[in-house]
Amino acid sequence: MTRIPTSALLLGLSGLLPFLWGALTAHLPGLAPAWLPGRFAGAAVLQGYGIVILSFMAGVIWGFGTRASGRQATLFYVISVLPPLWAFFAATGPAVASSLTALVAGFVALLAVDYSAMRAGLAPGWWMALRLLLTGVVAVCLLVGLGALP
Repeated sequence: MTRIPTSALLLGLSGLLPFLWGALTAHLPGLAPAWLPGRFAGAAVLQGYGIVILSFMAGVIWGFGTRASGRQATLFYVISVLPPLWAFFAATGPAVASSLTALVAGFVALLAVDYSAMRAGLAPGWWMALRLLLTGVVAVCLLVGLGALP
């Protein structure tokens, strides 16, 4: 395994900020300034941003497909459409608890795709170290938000 490139690590970590903010303000709602719309704090930000990032990860899977050929490429292309569909059907709507639970499941499931891409030589050697770090923080934040729900 090679070292995670600094730019990938820093940008990946910066992408965690809304998750961290959502988890923090889910438990301490008074931290969010009054002028901030409610969708930018607590469980709402966890749900909305989680849907966006889960869908973003579909693009990464598509990218794996572009590095493959034949049936393997087709498999990654097919898998790449699943995260946004999962997010759309399982993580939208007013049932925030089930949405956050679905997002945790979606992010954890992506680890298997990431691992298979790395084993197939479609992802760099440092990929799983980055994905485990980021997915671990995302899952904890989503679970913290889930625990703050009434």
